[in-house]
Amino acid sequence: MTVSLPLVVVLGCFAWGAVKFLGVRPWIVVLIALFGFWLSHTFLAPAIESGTRSGVSVTNGTHD
Repeated sequence: MTVSLPLVVVLGCFAWGAVKFLGVRPWIVVLIALFGFWLSHTFLAPAIESGTRSGVSVTNGTHD
């Protein structure tokens, strides 16, 4: 059985859990999200995308 969830939903669940159970302040979650958007527009974006794709392929067991 394969379940396909958008990454935003998964990260949202982690953020909600961090705020609810770990006591992380909501402004810190917002700050991290904004930093991620900023980072995606820098020269590091191709390296982050490549690392994410290879990590997903290793996790799924599908190697290109």
